[in-house]
Amino acid sequence: MLATLTDVPFRRPGWVNEEKYDGYRALAYKTGKSVRLYSRNAIDRTADFPAIAEALGRLRGDFVLDGEIVALDAAGVSRFQKLQRRELGDRARILYAVFDCLAAAGKSLLSRSLVERRKALEAIVPARAGLIRRSRRLSADGIEAFAEARAQGWEGIVSKQETAPYEAGSRSRNWLKVKLRRESEFVIGGFTDPGGSRAHFGALLVGLFDGEKLRYAGKVGTGYSQKILADVSRKLHATPAMPFLVRPNEKGAHWVKPELVAQIGFTEWTEDGKLRHPTFLGLRSDKAARDCRWRDREK
Repeated sequence: MLATLTDVPFRRPGWVNEEKYDGYRALAYKTGKSVRLYSRNAIDRTADFPAIAEALGRLRGDFVLDGEIVALDAAGVSRFQKLQRRELGDRARILYAVFDCLAAAGKSLLSRSLVERRKALEAIVPARAGLIRRSRRLSADGIEAFAEARAQGWEGIVSKQETAPYEAGSRSRNWLKVKLRRESEFVIGGFTDPGGSRAHFGALLVGLFDGEKLRYAGKVGTGYSQKILADVSRKLHATPAMPFLVRPNEKGAHWVKPELVAQIGFTEWTEDGKLRHPTFLGLRSDKAARDCRWRDREK
């Protein structure tokens, strides 16, 4: 179940508010002693996060949980960049923030209300469970909750309808997200030549699928360390076929197969549909390139 982006927080009876996390969405399955972690595009991530799998294995009963694997900064705020840099060898504090329970004791809870599912979650995950934590509940007043998120430096909030079932595979208006930090996923379709002392590439050329081709959204030239430049460069697969609907007017452009998804931070969209002040935050392995579509872009 995915949340729909909305512009402003609100006060509404029957809704609750939670911290919005900035990490990898993950479903946790436990049957007996077996634990598996899957990304939202069904990639098995258990081996990538063995400490979290081990911590889940210590919880009682069989279950299916929905949550976010996050890396926290020194202030305890989830940052996607820290997850990316952890994969390149940097140290990071990793947690699994759980916000829903889809099954417990062999019974599906998908048709149950959020209130019932949260009770099931609290019965499985104790208040203090090491690497596993319940998602942070905030004020029932969405405006107050958003103010707290701003004060803490979080990504935003998610407001949820208490009586709603879990709508698997849907982007629902029963979950509404309000962001403080503008970030979204874009497909890499090319790169430019490096300049000065920079190695590998100068900027990434990114876009979103509009039909079979990418609609160009801009070039991203900041947010890279030398280690990240080398890592991303290794994963780019060159192609002679230009993957964009309209050739980007960028000097020294080279094309790559549109298969890698990058998380990009930005300040706003320009009137001509380009990203203003984009910054590279990391590569996403939990979303397929074909799912990054122009019509679904977050404005």
